[in-house]
Amino acid sequence: MTYNESLEQNDLDYEKYDESMIPDNLLQEIEHIEFQKKPNLEEKEVINLGSEEDVKETRINIHLEAEQKEELVELLQQYIDVFAWSYDDMPGVSTDIVLHRLPTDPARPPVKQKPRKFKLDLSLRIKEEVTK
Repeated sequence: MTYNESLEQNDLDYEKYDESMIPDNLLQEIEHIEFQKKPNLEEKEVINLGSEEDVKETRINIHLEAEQKEELVELLQQYIDVFAWSYDDMPGVSTDIVLHRLPTDPARPPVKQKPRKFKLDLSLRIKEEVTK
């Protein structure tokens, strides 16, 4: 069997797959993973180290004790000149490093790839890794 035939066979298997065949506890686990809090994304506090006119924002963890937070903010303000707040603060950096470009051929139209499907247990492990 060729690779393309194998892909076609997998597509046919997924088309036959019915959601009622999924065990209830697996669906509950998937929902739990999708809706649980994501601490790396949500639990940050924005701190302005500059003035109202010259905003220099950074984010710190909200779980710091008050004393630790104050010390950290003082330290960041003491060394505020060390950080690059914009690309203008980095005069020696080449724009080739800073700019993001996709190497595409403008003469060719974009092609949408088929979504990849995984087995349910593998899909569950993938979602766990993504949320870490």
